[in-house]
Amino acid sequence: MRRADRLFQIIQILRRTSRPVTATDIAVELEVSQRTVYRDIADLIGQRVPVSGAAGFGYVLDEAFDMPALMLTSDEIEAAMLGAQWVAGRGDPVLAAAARDLIAKIAQVTPERLRPFIADPSIGTRPALNLAPDGIDLARARAWIRSGRKIRIDYQDLKGETTQRVIWPVIVGFFDRARTLAAWCELRQDFRNFRTDRVIAAEFLDETHGCRPGELRFRWKRHMDERHAARLAALAAASGARSGPAIPPPV
Repeated sequence: MRRADRLFQIIQILRRTSRPVTATDIAVELEVSQRTVYRDIADLIGQRVPVSGAAGFGYVLDEAFDMPALMLTSDEIEAAMLGAQWVAGRGDPVLAAAARDLIAKIAQVTPERLRPFIADPSIGTRPALNLAPDGIDLARARAWIRSGRKIRIDYQDLKGETTQRVIWPVIVGFFDRARTLAAWCELRQDFRNFRTDRVIAAEFLDETHGCRPGELRFRWKRHMDERHAARLAALAAASGARSGPAIPPPV
C-alpha cells in the first residue's frame, strides 16, 4: 500500500467511530507494524489533521474534520457500486431510481484512472426476481418511520384472511423474494413483519406514536435478538433430546 493511501486509510478508520482506536488495531487492519502507525499518525498531525491521543491510549479524529467529497479508493467504489446495483434491482421504485442516479453521479466525479471500476466492474449481483407489487407506498412509509407517525393497514395473511392493523413502522426490509415492513402492531401488542405485497390498503395517519424512531428501532432489534436466541435454544434442546441423555463423567 502506498504511503498516501495508508494515511488516507488511517483517517477512514478513525472516522468510523468516536471512540479511541489503538495503534495495534490500526496496524492489524492495515497489515503494518505499530511503529509505522506511530510514524504515520505523527505525519498526519504534522499536516494539521486534527488527530488527538497517545500511544497506549488510542487516537481520535476531531468530528469537525472534513475531507473533499468522493476521495474514494477502488474498493470503496466497488462497494458503492455493488450496493447501488442491488438496490436498483430490488428496491422500491423511488429507491431504485435513486440508486441509478447514484451510479451516474459516482461515474461523473470519479477520476479517470478509477472509471474502469464503474464501466467494467469485477463484481455484480444476480438478476432480481419478479417481485410482487407493493400494496403500500414505501417511500412515504420511510418518511413516516423518520417522523414517528402511525399507519393503518388492511393486511392479508397466508390463509387469505384480512385484518385491519394500526402499526408503528420501524424499518423497511429488502429481500430477494419480498419486501417487508417491520412494525409494532397495536392489535397484537407485539412486533410483526408485514410483507408489503400482502398489504391491501394503507392510510398514513398524522397521529404520532410518541416513541423516538431510534428508541423504537432499538426495542425492535432487542426483540429480534431475543427471538433468535430463543430459536437457537430450542434447536439445541431438540438436538439434545435426539442424542439421548448425557453420560456423566467418571468419578
